[in-house]
Amino acid sequence: MATAKTTQKRTAARAKKPAYDKEFLEELMVRMMTVNKFEDVAFWLFGQGLVHGTMHLSIGEEATGVGTTAALKKDDYMLATHRGHGQALGKGVDVNSMMAEILARATGTNHGKGGSMHICDFDNGILGANGIVGANGPIACGAALTIKMKQIPDRVCAAFFGDGASNEGAILESMNLAAAWDLPLLFILTNNTYGMSTPLSRVVKNTDLRMRGEAFGMKSFECDGNDVLAVYETVKKAREWAVAGNGPVLVVEHTYRTSGHSKSDGNLYRTKEEIQWWKDRSPIVRFRQYLTENKIFTDAEIDKMQEKADKVVNDSVEYAKAQPQPAVADLEADVYAD
Repeated sequence: MATAKTTQKRTAARAKKPAYDKEFLEELMVRMMTVNKFEDVAFWLFGQGLVHGTMHLSIGEEATGVGTTAALKKDDYMLATHRGHGQALGKGVDVNSMMAEILARATGTNHGKGGSMHICDFDNGILGANGIVGANGPIACGAALTIKMKQIPDRVCAAFFGDGASNEGAILESMNLAAAWDLPLLFILTNNTYGMSTPLSRVVKNTDLRMRGEAFGMKSFECDGNDVLAVYETVKKAREWAVAGNGPVLVVEHTYRTSGHSKSDGNLYRTKEEIQWWKDRSPIVRFRQYLTENKIFTDAEIDKMQEKADKVVNDSVEYAKAQPQPAVADLEADVYAD
């Protein structure tokens, strides 16, 4: 809790934000609401036995996925985590196709073979989510090296990972390599304060995670990850830095997952009071307050946005249920290694 409050003090100066187009602000809100509703429905479907495999939700972290991807361009490469529904939806993956994938249907993003942890969408630059903690780093280095060697202008690669993954050798080696080669790579660290059930403070001596980037001579930013506009502005600056040829950037986004680590998490390692404290400060709650207090939208208008998001997700369930199952004959299709 101390870390959360300290972070909020650091970012209190962001009360005054630049002027934004109302359409853009509405898009951010609807996207966060869609992510939240999608995960709520997906969890319910899992409970009904309609989802195969496991599932990791990011409820409470909506601003990190939506705010980050809003600052990226469609052609930018992106690698999501195993907790990547919000990251993928933010980057533009089709909701129907993603729900079809969750329900293992042939029209899903991975033709029903990847499930919750492996969403990809090459048309939107999403090179895939990854069930291996920290595995995004080396892949991101390869994508960023491609950008550099082919001299592709105005393009970066963004790789999401969590505070737990920040201790993985693959991530640390990738940060070192990206820095040594000046790769156009954004390392997006979503610090949700827990690695599974372990608090960050129990496994890291210095909880100032910006220092991870600075240790490799890398430009580092941090922001309040529950403030979607703060995330957007920070990642926008980070992208400009990388595109200008200055090398990789680390962005630390301080947030909190109010959902458990996975579908089987009983939340025995934290109190109900702690979770409620964060729910009261969740990205959607805070953005609603910002929009109404600044008289940008009324409560009634924001309620309409929620209805819009709910309909999109509910319709996606009906679409997915109507889709065919993958065919056995296609079992080896899309497999490129043996």
